Amino acid sequence: MKKLTWLLLVICTLPSLALGKQIAIVIDDIGNHQRDLNTLNLPGKISYSILPHTPYSQIFARLASKANKELLLHIPMQALDTSKALGPGALTSDMSKEQLQYTLGNALASLPQVKGVNNHMGSALTQESLPMKWTMEVLKKRNLYFLDSRTTGLSQAQNVANLYGVENVGRHVFLDNILNEQQLQFRFNELKYKADRYNFAIAIAHPHPETIEFLQRMLPELEQQGFELVPLSQLVERKYIQLAQAENKGVSAR
Repeated sequence: MKKLTWLLLVICTLPSLALGKQIAIVIDDIGNHQRDLNTLNLPGKISYSILPHTPYSQIFARLASKANKELLLHIPMQALDTSKALGPGALTSDMSKEQLQYTLGNALASLPQVKGVNNHMGSALTQESLPMKWTMEVLKKRNLYFLDSRTTGLSQAQNVANLYGVENVGRHVFLDNILNEQQLQFRFNELKYKADRYNFAIAIAHPHPETIEFLQRMLPELEQQGFELVPLSQLVERKYIQLAQAENKGVSAR
């Protein structure tokens, strides 16, 4: 109710939403290696998604919070390729509702600093509506948003999030699925193209040394090129303000 009241207040005071071209970049897979701490040196408002119960998850969360960086829980979910190790805290299709919600709740309790959740792998689980319903029940109670990493084109995660009233967005670009300079530049240009076309875009990257070195060079240029790097939650809020504005205009027109 408080969020709805705030949205309506914004609609009344800002009848036309005039925002620039905004980009959010989320660094996934944080927590397994000490070198992950170095990603906090990246310039600008980068967001970070932390794997639960990993060796450096707690210290990273503390340092990131002190640096005013936005954090997500990177919850492992079952992949189509069952040979891949999911890691601790994983959600799988053979879990009962109680098991899944307990596992997710335990991971969230270990990282109370997070504002949202996204899936680590999950190409199998995000296709299943029932586990996604159980997941969204937890996120709704905790007022957390969901970022669909879109590891499959058949994901049901955002559809279910909408049904449960969980604010959500989806990834547009993976920056470093192919880890070389040419492909990093190609994906980074794709990210800027999407932001230029739609006024916002979301990228996911990983804490590879090559990726971090590339971003150290590229991020300072974004502002000069007319883009604003923002925490992911700002794009989530932007989406729902725009939806509320559109709905309000529709009501006014009737």
